[in-house]
Amino acid sequence: MAKSVKTIGVLTSGGDAPGMNAAIRAVVRGAINKGLKVKGIMRGYAGLLDEEIVDMDTTSVSDIINRGGTILYTARCMEFTKPEGQERGAEICRKHNIDGIVVIGGDGSFRGAGKLSALGINTIGLPGTIDLDIACTDYTIGFDTAVNTAMEAIDKIRDTSTSHERCSIVEVMGRNAGYIALWCGIANGAEDILLPERYDGDEQALINRIIENRKRGKKHNIIINAEGIGHSGSMAKRIEAATGIETRATILGHMQRGGTPTCKDRVYASIMGARAAELLAEGKSNRLVAYKHGEFVDYDIQEALNMKKDIPEEQYEIAKLLAR
Repeated sequence: MAKSVKTIGVLTSGGDAPGMNAAIRAVVRGAINKGLKVKGIMRGYAGLLDEEIVDMDTTSVSDIINRGGTILYTARCMEFTKPEGQERGAEICRKHNIDGIVVIGGDGSFRGAGKLSALGINTIGLPGTIDLDIACTDYTIGFDTAVNTAMEAIDKIRDTSTSHERCSIVEVMGRNAGYIALWCGIANGAEDILLPERYDGDEQALINRIIENRKRGKKHNIIINAEGIGHSGSMAKRIEAATGIETRATILGHMQRGGTPTCKDRVYASIMGARAAELLAEGKSNRLVAYKHGEFVDYDIQEALNMKKDIPEEQYEIAKLLAR
């Protein structure tokens, strides 16, 4: 049975991602257009439990679509992983007359959203993570900006790597997912890409390829290393000792999570945010908005969390083919 919703909350949880502000803007304006009241919940589930709740209107989200990060701030909240915290969160929602919430975040955030839904608070999730590791969707808010930021940085590293005829290991973010590494590996023409989903730990094979590349006349070697593998600094030392080629490690880090969102992240996040507001206005709950096979769709949250995702094998094979 669809439940009537009059006031909704919106929060961002977990790691920040460029495009979150575009999603917040779309949720707020989309909900108001449907005749709903909107409250902003600061600092994710932690802010909900601390009752950091503010009223929002159309002007609250003016001039934010071009900004990285999240105007609602974000945090991780261990208390909300426990039933007592979830029940208190639902009670606080009722205290503030919030009968629906849009949660923008990743898998952990959606587990919390599912619990709130079971406790009677209508919840809609939006996939906000640069890691692209949410199985039910081909797009996550922030990935496009993050991968472009990393690509541009690697282009610059390649210039100096070529000038000094060295090997460069560039570590990109993604937690235990290799999507940023894979895309950058293809886009930057890397000689090797180390992905958590595929790397077998055979460092000697990597060293052999570097030596062979040098024999074939290559003056530099770019290795994209995913965060899920890590240890780029110690890897660089071992490669230099084994090959005699100067090897440097660069960890791009949190610069990938910031910056002005790309057009794609602004547009897709806006569409997803408007869809979330529409679903709540229809009384829907426990749904996750996704982009699948070229269309914006929504799934049951638990169904979405049960889905599995892997690196596209064709893309990985193409990356290896073009690296020769």
